[in-house]
Amino acid sequence: MGEEIEKLARFVARTGWDDMPETVHRRAKLVLLDTIGVTLVGAARPEVRSLSERLLAGAGRGATILADGLPQADIRTAALLNGIAARAVELCEGSRGLQPSPHILPGVLAIAEQRGLGGRAMLGAFVLGYEVAGRLNRAYTQRAFSHPNGQLSLLGAAAAGARLHGLDGAGVSLTMRVATTMLMTPSYNNTVAGGTTLNLPAGMGAVAATLAPEMAAAGYAAQEDAIEEALGVMVGAGFAPEKMPDDMGRRWEILENYFRFYACCNPIHAALDSLAETLAVLKPKPGEVAQVDVQTFAFASVMRNPAPPNYFASKYSLPHAAAVLITRGGLGFAEIDDSALADPVIAALRPLVRIAEDPAMTARSTPTLRPARVTLRLKDGRSATAARENSIRDTLMPDPEPQVRAKFRELAASHLTPAGMDAIEAAVDRCEEWETMADLIEPLRRHAR
Repeated sequence: MGEEIEKLARFVARTGWDDMPETVHRRAKLVLLDTIGVTLVGAARPEVRSLSERLLAGAGRGATILADGLPQADIRTAALLNGIAARAVELCEGSRGLQPSPHILPGVLAIAEQRGLGGRAMLGAFVLGYEVAGRLNRAYTQRAFSHPNGQLSLLGAAAAGARLHGLDGAGVSLTMRVATTMLMTPSYNNTVAGGTTLNLPAGMGAVAATLAPEMAAAGYAAQEDAIEEALGVMVGAGFAPEKMPDDMGRRWEILENYFRFYACCNPIHAALDSLAETLAVLKPKPGEVAQVDVQTFAFASVMRNPAPPNYFASKYSLPHAAAVLITRGGLGFAEIDDSALADPVIAALRPLVRIAEDPAMTARSTPTLRPARVTLRLKDGRSATAARENSIRDTLMPDPEPQVRAKFRELAASHLTPAGMDAIEAAVDRCEEWETMADLIEPLRRHAR
């Protein structure tokens, strides 16, 4: 096993909530609040509801599912369903191409609830899992058009679970190496096809948090270079551990995250921001639009299906998202919903969105640089052009807290009373004081609609 991985495992084992700066505390609480809201609305999706009904029929008890009625299930079923729900509406936060929170938080919440642990232990473990995923990502080369779900964030989830089980550095390392056998390689082709199965890896990451530490503690063995082989050969196109920065405890991955405010795939957000700029200049009605020309980097340019087959596919269709923005003026949870697929005005606009790859943009694109240029042309001959190197709504937003809180309230409104939303915000703000996860679950239950 490489020394870089062992150093990371030792850092996870020895670092606690009190070792983290206040800036990390605040950001972790904000991610927790955001993920609770996203999970609540994701749990209401029909496929998630149906899966919950099927799995709960034979499930035990011990952890809470963040869905209507807050049903109880065994720890792995609860983690699985909450992870899947957190990915279901394409609104989870992210960092450098990863989506750590739906993989990691559901597992640590379930473990903490089952073991009677408090808020400091739970959220501290989440931050450390995030740290693992982010640092591994800096040394990892993803295969072309593979989706990052179920890879690095799953290993971060396993490490977070090991921390909650009180394992030492060797135990954290073994837990992550055990978890490499669970790594997944979902395809981005699932997205344009409307394959909601793409959300399974987040649930499996949450399961890894609950299972891999138990296997390590039970005496299961894994090869010493399991992480290096898995990321460099089996599921990834390369892994160079020497590129992992040696600044643990001085720089924190969670502080470099972004929050998603468009309910669609992040790589197309810069194009949508650019379109929004042109709409602000020209102020057209939908029927006045003649064409929307988009030039962007290769990865975003493939999201061009003008006839997405279902709700999930619509989140990965730039023509659809652009048409929704033109018609409804926004791309939040309430705008790009099921009804948007059936809207005849939106359907008429989708074929007018033309998308092409710009090789120069492809050459300079990175996990944090996603350039796009948009020209909006109207039937009266007027036009406007705007370009961005990245999205102003998430990655480049300096202070996301007000919008994250507003987003939480929008998402939670159908599940909680106004007093309940106040109560959950207040609870999350003081989560280091939680004695058990009941300090979160009870307000959710008491203030449910």
